[in-house]
Amino acid sequence: MGDTTTPTWAPALDRPGLLAEPVAAALRALTPEDAAQVLVAEVDPGVADTAVLVEATDVAREECATCVLVAGRRDGEQRVAAATVRGSDRADVNGLVKRALDVRKASFFPREEAVAASAMEFGAITPLGLPAGWRVLVDGAVAALPRAVVGSGVRRSKLALPGAVLLRLPGAELAEGLGRPSA
Repeated sequence: MGDTTTPTWAPALDRPGLLAEPVAAALRALTPEDAAQVLVAEVDPGVADTAVLVEATDVAREECATCVLVAGRRDGEQRVAAATVRGSDRADVNGLVKRALDVRKASFFPREEAVAASAMEFGAITPLGLPAGWRVLVDGAVAALPRAVVGSGVRRSKLALPGAVLLRLPGAELAEGLGRPSA
C-alpha cells in the first residue's frame, strides 16, 4: 500500500459547499443532535470510489457504505429504493430489494436517470436527501457502524456519520441481510 492521508473531518453543516443541495437540505432537516454527528471531508474526486478511497486514505473498508438506486414497475407505477450496504458487499437486488418494492423485476437505475432523479453526482449518491417517497433500505451491518463513510452527493467529499442516523432518515428502514458478500 502507498502512503495514505487522513481526511480532515468537519461538521457537515459548516461546509455546505462540499454537499449536493438535496444533501444539505436533508442535513438541515435532521434533529440538531443527529445533524451534529454528520461530518464531511474533502477528498480528491479521483479517490471517491470505495476501493481507491481505502487505498489512498486511512478510511477503513469496514466503515465504508455504498448506496445504489434500484427501481421496478408495478401497475404502471415506478417504485424506487436506495439500497445502502457496506462497501465490501453487494445489494441483494433480485431478492430482498425486489420483494421490498413488490415488483417482478428490479434493476439498477441507468446512470443518467440516477443522476437526474437524485440531483447528485454519479458515484456520490447517498441515502441523505433522496426524493420523498423513495424507500431507503439500510443493511443492518451499516446501521450498526459507529462511523459509516458514505457519499455526500458530490464526488469531491465524503460524509461520516453513525449508521444509526441513517435509520432516522425519511423513508428509511432496516433491511437485515440486504448486503451480500461480494464474490
